[in-house]
Amino acid sequence: MTSATSDTLTLGGDLAVHRLGFGAMRITGTGVWGPPADRDECLRVLRRAVELGVDFIDTADSYGPYISEELIREALYPYDGVVIATKAGLLRTAPDVWEPLGFPAYLRQECEMSLRRLGVDTIDLFQLHRIDAKFPLEDQIGELVALQQEGKIRHIGVSEVTVEQLAAVRAITPVASVQNMFNLTMRAAEPVLDVCEADGIAFIPWFPLAAGPLAAPDGPLQRIAAEHDASPSQLALAWLLKRSPVMVPIPGTSRVAHLEENVAAARIELTDAEFDTLSEAGAAQG
Repeated sequence: MTSATSDTLTLGGDLAVHRLGFGAMRITGTGVWGPPADRDECLRVLRRAVELGVDFIDTADSYGPYISEELIREALYPYDGVVIATKAGLLRTAPDVWEPLGFPAYLRQECEMSLRRLGVDTIDLFQLHRIDAKFPLEDQIGELVALQQEGKIRHIGVSEVTVEQLAAVRAITPVASVQNMFNLTMRAAEPVLDVCEADGIAFIPWFPLAAGPLAAPDGPLQRIAAEHDASPSQLALAWLLKRSPVMVPIPGTSRVAHLEENVAAARIELTDAEFDTLSEAGAAQG
């Protein structure tokens, strides 16, 4: 059971990672706030992910806040061969509360603090968590470019952008990744994915496992999953991996058993007919 069977993507032109990563939002408390209920299990999850071949871990300063980055360092430092991506640009004031904050000095502060929490001199992939309409885009992205020029960021990514916003960002700097919500039934970001695929930009779908009614006992997801001796969530991940060669799903969990199930999805090979059936069913639900 290893993600090494999934193919790879070269992030930013020089970082090869397996296309099934790990999203580290869920190794925090309820409402993505405070420490997790079972800290030791979360540390085991991180270490087991790497044992299984996962070499791309996505986190953010706002997860906890700070808790996720701290646990990643405790579990995995010095990260031998593992790419750690983080983000800034969302202010946390309470559980389940997320407020965009793109003030350039704040973005710089959070980058500096992430460097300290992760224990690195350079962050492999630093993503603007949200574009903040209160500040000029060129100031927000410009601050990340300045940090990159200082050697503190290797590659720049963005999250929850439209095609137009992505083009505006790329007019300022190369973009290594885009992280938008995308799954079998929620595919509003397909135009953005198409741009990413055409130009070799990694597309990181968050909320990758949502399947809704498709996972019902008599639904197409369940039927095809049974044929593969798999779970509906595994099939949802397999669909994402087949959807595009630039897709890098990052399912997250706080339990080792669930992690192992997710990672095993990289070994599922859908036929073209199965993929089409799921695509049509997902579009009908979306």
